[in-house]
Amino acid sequence: QVQLVESGGGLVQPGGSLRLSCAVSASIFSINTMGWYRQAPGKEREFLAAVWIGGSTNYAESVKGRFTISRDNAKNTVSLRMNSLKPEDTAVYYCNKFLASARDYWGQGTQVTVSS
Repeated sequence: QVQLVESGGGLVQPGGSLRLSCAVSASIFSINTMGWYRQAPGKEREFLAAVWIGGSTNYAESVKGRFTISRDNAKNTVSLRMNSLKPEDTAVYYCNKFLASARDYWGQGTQVTVSS
């Protein structure tokens, strides 16, 4: 059974921080590079960051230096630490395997709103 359950979103002021978590079914997590994505209203889903099984990471330019992705291979979870948040970071955030497409299963996501 495929499971992608994101949590940790909320309302935060500009410059604030949030930590998102995602519980992933073992069938996906154990064999895949994992990633975080987001979709803002009226925009397409955007790749943010990826973490390989060995721990290597890659980031989109828009979040490099502000966001940190990590994974816990024992707990099948992937996290995203977000610092220095900006209003333009407001979106629904999703986790999934790296290079997931619209045809793949997606979870509900978690809403992040950056506003004063």
